[in-house]
Amino acid sequence: MTAYEIKALTPETWDAYAAMVERHGGVFGGCWCTWFHTMAAEKERTYEANRALKQLLVEEGRAHAALVFDGDEAIAWAQFGSPAELPNIYHRKQYDEETDVLPDYRVTCIFVDKRHRRQHVSDVALQGAVDLIGAAGGGIVEGYPHDNAGKKKSVLYDGTRALFERAGFEYIRPKGQGNCVMRRTVG
Repeated sequence: MTAYEIKALTPETWDAYAAMVERHGGVFGGCWCTWFHTMAAEKERTYEANRALKQLLVEEGRAHAALVFDGDEAIAWAQFGSPAELPNIYHRKQYDEETDVLPDYRVTCIFVDKRHRRQHVSDVALQGAVDLIGAAGGGIVEGYPHDNAGKKKSVLYDGTRALFERAGFEYIRPKGQGNCVMRRTVG
């Protein structure tokens, strides 16, 4: 396996992150991985507005991700942050009704460059997020992956239950149709 390097998403790594997102048309219809940062009523739905929002959040230290680098090129990321930074999660009403513990961090989006898929780079990205969370003091971390029972699915923006299990997360409960809540305490 290639020796990958993990770097935090910062103003210094912005250009590499932006190049990866631009190679993929802004990712998921031009989202720029901003969907989880804003509630639907606040959302501007253009490529340019999402790019500007993401760059502003990075500059202000309000957007976090573990970037996976292959040499000088960013090839994947796992976005994470506090619930205040990432309030917009799918099936939020159900989640809020069933929440037993509010996490310190959420992992909300995992993306791998199309040239590097099916090589377990998502495992590297998720572990990178866990490591960066640990370096920041740790806490309770949640993810909301697809619970697809090993079946292929075309869009897995937040990974799979198996991916999170490999990273030491525990299944907590279902969330919506085909997703679940996974949790891990990071020291």
